[in-house]
Amino acid sequence: MGKVLAVDDEQVMRAFLEKALTRFGHEVTTAASAEEALKAFEPRRFDVVLSDIRMPGASGLDLLERLTERDPQTPVVIMTAYGTITTAVEAVQRGAADFVTKPIELPHLKLVVERALAKRAKESELTELRPHVDEREQLGGLIGRSLAMKRVYQLIDKVAPRDLTVLILGETGTGKSLCAQAIHELSPRAANRLQIVNCSALQSTLLESELFGHEKGAFTGAHERKLGHFEVADGGTLFLDEVGDAPAEVQAKLLRAIQDKVITRVGGTDPIKVDVRVLAATNRDLEEMVSAGTFRQDLFYRLSPFPITLPPLRERVEDLPVLIEHVLEQANMPLLELSAEASLALERCEWQGNVRQLQNAITRAGVLAGQGPIELEHLRDVLGGAVEVSLGDGAEPLPLAPAVLDQPLRDARRSFERFYIERLLRLTQGNVSEAARRAGIGRASLHDKINKLDLDPARFRDA
Repeated sequence: MGKVLAVDDEQVMRAFLEKALTRFGHEVTTAASAEEALKAFEPRRFDVVLSDIRMPGASGLDLLERLTERDPQTPVVIMTAYGTITTAVEAVQRGAADFVTKPIELPHLKLVVERALAKRAKESELTELRPHVDEREQLGGLIGRSLAMKRVYQLIDKVAPRDLTVLILGETGTGKSLCAQAIHELSPRAANRLQIVNCSALQSTLLESELFGHEKGAFTGAHERKLGHFEVADGGTLFLDEVGDAPAEVQAKLLRAIQDKVITRVGGTDPIKVDVRVLAATNRDLEEMVSAGTFRQDLFYRLSPFPITLPPLRERVEDLPVLIEHVLEQANMPLLELSAEASLALERCEWQGNVRQLQNAITRAGVLAGQGPIELEHLRDVLGGAVEVSLGDGAEPLPLAPAVLDQPLRDARRSFERFYIERLLRLTQGNVSEAARRAGIGRASLHDKINKLDLDPARFRDA
């Protein structure tokens, strides 16, 4: 847990923050103004600063600027009313770590503070490691300047010159094939072939023939001898993509090929020596598959003397600017810019498809934007509900519609309530009691809001 400086000109809010943050396990110091906060602040004394944006005298934005000058590593979280979200977006652009909206929901406050503390810890670690960390933003086709990606670069640097088998782990779209290519290109085998085979794309009989080749007449349609990937890659590197999908009958032959560097073609009897370095990748949990008996334990150990795990995009959002710049350059749209709302939404997107999803989203959004800039509406058209700015407790993010920002606060609040209650009713299949429980209010209060908004819970029961 961390040391938090909470700044707000209202005594009631300071007391609320102190009580809540203390309950979360943090050590809390409060200040009634930006000036008082500056007097209390010393670099490294606080792990995070939580400040209201509107205060008499110097504002939260002024405090953000002054604190950033003193210690850029201390994350500052801005508190703002829902109707001034545009100002909060500006604060994030000017260096704020995050923002929370008033009235403050405790689960969301807890999440945002923990996220800021994690960011502070990561920045501190990077500062300590900086003398030992290079400044590369790219290695082969892998792109990123985050600490997580630099660790990947270091692992590639260390393992590439050695003739070890490498198991590359990571979710779909994180760049596992690019990692394999980088290892090959930095290895002594770089002048020879990198042969790639997707183990999930072929049936077991075809995969066996593709990997190890076959003799003429080995099966119906085998009109001539064919060399498999192992023989074609002789002297070079063989990349087994999605190796977790290899069927059991193929796994035994893979084990022998990797362990003894010997293969036998389908329909043949003569052992054939091959000099191949094997790289493998999967998005599946091989250890769990070993426990379930669907993946050979001995093959797992042969594949994983040196594992490299690629981080998902949501854990390295600091890489988004350089990734987006690269995508736009590749799409011949290098001068296109993103609006503040679009940039913030991208940072908070879950990116289930990781970098591959980002590439598709930015390319299409760029086309929709024309001469730019890319707005939130262009991203929402591409990703739908995936592009959102969380205003709740993190469990169900809520979209930040540009039209809402142009409304008076009273109308914006009504729009927000309608969307929020409709989503709760949809999630609970029209169960008002369950929706009230999730919203943290009484059933009667929710019924009253439903009636005022002229909503019918019954229409959500089959939604």
